[in-house]
Amino acid sequence: MGKKGENIYKRKDGRWEARYVRGYKPDGAIRYGYCYGKTYYEAKEKVNRAKAAIINHLPFQETGKRKRFATYCEEWLRLKRSSVKESTYVKYSTMLEKHIRPRLGRYYVETFSEILVEQFSYDLLHEMYLSPKTVRDILALLHSVLKYAAKQNPSMPSVEIVYPKEDRKEIRVLSWEEQQRFIQYLFEEMDACKLGVMLDLMTGIRIGEICALRWSDISLCNRTVTVRQTMQRLKDTSDLKGRKTKIVVSDPKSSMSARIIPLSDSMTALCRKCKVGNSSAYVLTGNEKHYMEPRTLQYRLEKYTTDCGLCGVHFHTLRHSFATRCVEAGFEIKSLSEILGHSSPKITLERYVHSSLELKRENMEKLDRMQKYTPSEFAVEI
Repeated sequence: MGKKGENIYKRKDGRWEARYVRGYKPDGAIRYGYCYGKTYYEAKEKVNRAKAAIINHLPFQETGKRKRFATYCEEWLRLKRSSVKESTYVKYSTMLEKHIRPRLGRYYVETFSEILVEQFSYDLLHEMYLSPKTVRDILALLHSVLKYAAKQNPSMPSVEIVYPKEDRKEIRVLSWEEQQRFIQYLFEEMDACKLGVMLDLMTGIRIGEICALRWSDISLCNRTVTVRQTMQRLKDTSDLKGRKTKIVVSDPKSSMSARIIPLSDSMTALCRKCKVGNSSAYVLTGNEKHYMEPRTLQYRLEKYTTDCGLCGVHFHTLRHSFATRCVEAGFEIKSLSEILGHSSPKITLERYVHSSLELKRENMEKLDRMQKYTPSEFAVEI
């Protein structure tokens, strides 16, 4: 019989089970780990090694030939820690902890099948009610871990993942009338925050990039704004209970996101009017030490758009509206792609080009004029 307080006891099947605190769930509940042995001392030795691995921030290696999928998840995530951005690491960690490990972690990789993965995908869609886009991201991460597990375990069967079809939703874009009304509102009692919103509408920069923007990044002489950093609120990975978050200012989303954007004459004049003396100050606050985080800026935008009578507007709406206005003005797509910070013009065309009915009609009329058709040629007797 195990000693009192050790959480080691003999099961009905004759094996010894040792329980230990492995971590904490997002709601603060304890997440336990279990070690098994044929004898009391074998179970105790395993649990001591597991506890030591946690203290030293190392993955616990199960003994024997078979390892559960949760172990491969831990190993894969640890390998990614130094090769990806902190925001990406937090995203991977959250998806593994919240979705993949709770449902698939207990399985041995030798038992994985396409049916098991399909059921996992179905549950995410119809029990968790996650969007197809989110489920596709989770399955892509699962594919990476399975690929790693297959390298470690040659006996693992090949598993093909079927991704759910993603329904493309029409992105909200401001009409010309809505945009003019919103600009007029922003010019009334213009302040640092409204200037940031105007910058987004007139340059298409992302909300995190606006929050990290300092006056040293805006050159009035060259009439440019340089995107160097982005601001995000991320989960604090050092918090074992997973409750704390922190603000992180880091390099932009990708190498193409670090870019120089030309400013129009009107936007340059507005920046010159609003500029503060300290070039190290944040644009949104006018203060070097105090910043405005993305969540707060989003709340401000919500208030502004409500005052204007605009519905369903967020910062990505402004970014898409900027791209649409550029297309309507005849922008060359490669230039627009670089201004938006996309890795490829294909992304700009597929996701950010929203053609209005008026523009489509204008293009049809251009085609008509080019082909020199006349209505009389197609007159039909009734």
